[in-house]
Amino acid sequence: MPITKSAQKALRQNLKRKIRNLRKKRATKKLLKQVKFLLSQEKIKEAKKLLPQIYKAIDKSAKTGVIKKNKAAREKSKIAKLLNRARIKNQPAKEK
Repeated sequence: MPITKSAQKALRQNLKRKIRNLRKKRATKKLLKQVKFLLSQEKIKEAKKLLPQIYKAIDKSAKTGVIKKNKAAREKSKIAKLLNRARIKNQPAKEK
């Protein structure tokens, strides 16, 4: 345990920040899992509706330092790519 008052306060701050950061990470992961589950069931419209929420959660995590900004960009790109692949896969074939 910390001895000085400043070390005690730093410990309290670290614990609060840890909880806040874990909450943001879990929320982001939960949304990503929901989208992947919807895509596996071929519910593309519902998955697209979650896209703004995912972007918002990822951007907030990057802004507050929970994840780095390049990782945020990578995650957003990856989820958009998944949606596009699913959308293209489910389009009816064009006849000539």
